[in-house]
Amino acid sequence: MWGETESAESDTAWFETAKMDEGWQAEWLTPDWEDNQIHPILYRAFDLPARAVASRAYICGLGLYHFELNGKKVGDEYLTPYCNAYDQWIQYQTFDITDQLAIGSNLVAVMLGNGWYKGRYGGNGGVLGFYGDRFALICEMHITLEDGNALVVATDRLWKAQPSPVIASDIYDGETYDARIGKIVPSPGRAFAVRPVAIDTTQLEARRSLPVCINEEIKPVAVIHTPAGETVLDMGQNMTGWVRFRTSAPAGARIHLQFGEVLQEGNFFRDNLRTARAEYIYIADGTDAVAEPYFTFYGFRYVKVSGWVGELSADDFTGCVVYSRMDTIGEIETSNEKVNRLFRNAMWSQKGNFLDIPTDCPQRDERLGWTGDAQIFSGAACFNMDAGAFFAKYAYDLAKEQAKTGGMAPHIVPMVNLSSGGSSAWGDAATIVPWHVYEFYGDAGILEQQYESMRAWVDYIREIDEASGGRRLWTEGFHFGDWLALDGDDPASRKGGTAEDFIASAFYCYSARLVARAAAVLGKTAQAEAYARLSAEVKAAIQEEYFTATGRLAVATQTGYALALFMDLAPEAHRERVKNDLISRLKKDKTHLRTGFVGTPYLCRVLSNIGANDLAYRLLLNEDFPSWLYAVNLGATTIWERWNSLNPDGSVSSTGMNSFNHYAYGSIVEWMYRDMCGLNPSTGEDGVTGFRHARIAPKPDRSLQWARARYRSAAGYFESGWRIDATGQLTIEIAIPFNASARVVLPDARMGEIAINGHPLHEGAQVGDSVELSLGAGCYRIAYPIREKHGRAEGVS
Repeated sequence: MWGETESAESDTAWFETAKMDEGWQAEWLTPDWEDNQIHPILYRAFDLPARAVASRAYICGLGLYHFELNGKKVGDEYLTPYCNAYDQWIQYQTFDITDQLAIGSNLVAVMLGNGWYKGRYGGNGGVLGFYGDRFALICEMHITLEDGNALVVATDRLWKAQPSPVIASDIYDGETYDARIGKIVPSPGRAFAVRPVAIDTTQLEARRSLPVCINEEIKPVAVIHTPAGETVLDMGQNMTGWVRFRTSAPAGARIHLQFGEVLQEGNFFRDNLRTARAEYIYIADGTDAVAEPYFTFYGFRYVKVSGWVGELSADDFTGCVVYSRMDTIGEIETSNEKVNRLFRNAMWSQKGNFLDIPTDCPQRDERLGWTGDAQIFSGAACFNMDAGAFFAKYAYDLAKEQAKTGGMAPHIVPMVNLSSGGSSAWGDAATIVPWHVYEFYGDAGILEQQYESMRAWVDYIREIDEASGGRRLWTEGFHFGDWLALDGDDPASRKGGTAEDFIASAFYCYSARLVARAAAVLGKTAQAEAYARLSAEVKAAIQEEYFTATGRLAVATQTGYALALFMDLAPEAHRERVKNDLISRLKKDKTHLRTGFVGTPYLCRVLSNIGANDLAYRLLLNEDFPSWLYAVNLGATTIWERWNSLNPDGSVSSTGMNSFNHYAYGSIVEWMYRDMCGLNPSTGEDGVTGFRHARIAPKPDRSLQWARARYRSAAGYFESGWRIDATGQLTIEIAIPFNASARVVLPDARMGEIAINGHPLHEGAQVGDSVELSLGAGCYRIAYPIREKHGRAEGVS
């Protein structure tokens, strides 16, 4: 319920330690056969003379592993050991296996699949076996018995191998499973020997990845029989994961599932997946079975089913929604159901693309950890979900890759076969993502972990700057520009119309500033001062290069103005002109978006803070192309890659690069939290950040009747909501958790007209058109009359 308070008590928490500083008694094994494409099961039988009372398994399998003990899956994780820069480090996982062990005979079995390590993966459609070409397993089970004895069961020559029922697996192409082969039934006729494989055990590190799990299950909403004669399941939601189904098909029956995001002319469609086959083939063995893939995932709403035996029922199918296990900690509701759908779309795109790494898309032959997409959405992501650990792992990989590139941040993390990088806004994930994590969660550990990476990125830019004359501008190298913006002169270009050197120099200034802030938090005073000076020098150079003496910005695009204002690049004397020029720019653009990936996260945030709040709401609520609600009106259930991924008639605009699950433009959600509802992390007088102290500054607009946000910070639940009634009365409701505080900014308010919890407000300061006050923990209802708008927006419009 909105406005409820929470208990200060919590459930008992526990955590599992890794191997600490222990060495490995186990060795890496691979099947002793030559065909590296045969998927194996590695197994071993062993006896326990007494009941196990404490047992842990430390395990890693390459490319992916499925771990069973006595015929039952261990844990609830999938796609282990996950996706990282395998040439730099390899994760292992720890499982409590105590309850799955038996007195007497036991059987441990591990199926292996190709995954990111060994299968097709990477840029430009991917390459096979970039990190390795052999399946491999290392496993060590430490077992303590009731009689006090202890033993270790580790991968060694006593293990055996046999071919797996998974006969093909690939992240992009899917999986083929032949149930007739069966799982482990140890017998001399099926057993193969194993042999050691040369993989350095010093590369093994305890897990950093969050568990990837089936976090939700959904049922199909319809079975469609298309004009083309196809049978298609509609899941009702574009999602990431797979479908589980029940079947009793006869032996040899071949059930074929194909996955797609949209229908075209009522028929199944998958051309936008490019070369990804994205299929699941199940060959039945004649028994009643429940089938689902082990070593792949799909991005889809629609499932084409071929080869089904008997009448197909939606009840036989379940959609398994798979993503990294993170608590949902943010929620937003408004009086406009289309805006609510937009918010849910952004949340679903986060779920769909936060599968171990922050991917650009979950369906086509890409699914890569693009740095630009990650940093653009990182603020919204930290509001929506408890994403601190998720981003910490991603940033760790980014730093590992930088160690190979002299500080250059790559375009994608892990880099795989795409060794290029160094683009502004993309590489700036090295500074922006760690700072966001610190800002939201208040743990300086992320800055300690990433500080050298942050420095290395800015130093890399500075080296380019100095090699090209030391003007304190970034004018060289490849850049993606304002990716997929609509204001470019060249229709064939995807980089938009904002000058790349201006974008690059803006981020040069901004990233140097963030490094200075991080250094200050970490007590590195001299470095904080040095990077602050660098940022100031870049800012001065930008002002000299891109602003005239009268304050006209040479880069007269929505993104140009948004960056200049958000990153504080405009000369102070001319800041008002730049604000007015942005508003004029929007009027020339008929108050419609022209921004791409770079400008979109900042545009509405800037507008709401320069007295043009009404224009931010206009952009939010536009329903024609280009707008956020254009996609909602065309039935989108996730965020699209392009403003026009579908044409107005529902036809796909292009197939070469067109994802229907791409979270970048979902960055508008950060504006919804920060400005529409007013929730912002802040640093208190004690220097503590991470929502121990908040700045609550809602910016209502009459185009909505009400809006409210709830955010579960590390300190507890913050709430901020507002309602405008027919008489012009504004009511703001705020909740601040125990042991937290907030600086509250009431827009377009006057002292003497404000009631708080039914009593006149006496504590507060008039600051321009706003009233500011400090509040401690508690629930507050604040009401006052709002003034009519005069001219363009001034606070409430």
